[in-house]
Amino acid sequence: MKYRPFLTLCAMAALLLIASCGEKEKEFDATGTFESTETTVYAEQSGKLINFGVKEGDEISAGQEIGLIDTTQIWLKIKQQKAARDVFSTQKPDLEKQIAATRQQLDKARREQKRYSELVRDGAVPSKMLDDATSQVKVLQKQLEAQVSSLSTQTKSLDKQMAATDAQTDLLYDQLRKCHILSPANGIVLEKYAEQGEFATMSKPLLKIADTKKMFIRAYVTSTQLKSIKVGQQVKVFADYGDKQKKEYKGKVTWIANNSEFTPKTILTDDERADLVYAIKVAVDNDGYIKIGMYGEVKF
Repeated sequence: MKYRPFLTLCAMAALLLIASCGEKEKEFDATGTFESTETTVYAEQSGKLINFGVKEGDEISAGQEIGLIDTTQIWLKIKQQKAARDVFSTQKPDLEKQIAATRQQLDKARREQKRYSELVRDGAVPSKMLDDATSQVKVLQKQLEAQVSSLSTQTKSLDKQMAATDAQTDLLYDQLRKCHILSPANGIVLEKYAEQGEFATMSKPLLKIADTKKMFIRAYVTSTQLKSIKVGQQVKVFADYGDKQKKEYKGKVTWIANNSEFTPKTILTDDERADLVYAIKVAVDNDGYIKIGMYGEVKF
């Protein structure tokens, strides 16, 4: 009987220990996998890849030239268009020179008309001579107007042909620009689908890059958890390396799904019995240790 108080104290301590273990806060609120923004680079022109030495794993920058498609045919077409433009330019008439003779004849006819007008007024010559001079002025005026109209029409036609060749040349220069394969974003080359020397066709995928410096973890939460989550919220993110080895990062909630979905089989949530969950994205600055597809945890 003297041992009963001691046993009672031991039992109470055990119950307290069990209770404290049961109330221990979970280390995470959601789990998911790390992803990155992936971009596929396509060929914008057809031709032989005369330069495409980038390799998988290479780090490239936005705007960096990573390949070149043969530009020979495009350059030849540009020279052809420029030559055609020069031909049209030399065919343009010099309006003033071509109407100069007619204008001189008209000026002379007007002077004669004025002289005969004065002579008829003084009664020195018959009025028929004035009528003939007036008629000559009208003929030369119409002739001059016809010449100006014809030459203007010819000039406008040649101007339009020159504009068409200029537009075609601009189009060729755009095609020439697209022969230079540029990286659309910063990232690492994940996959390469073509090799130097191959023939690339328009819209053919050439490589895939991923921004591994700005990564995010896609996790799933229950509707109950939504009340404590909002876009822009700062959270803790843990990269799980296995064998209980984890590394903590600062994260920021950047997206919350508007629609629920059925729980993915590979995802654990705070309530594993939940049938419907909401996807979220948490952005993380990668220090080089986080890899695509690695499991992670989120603590709100």
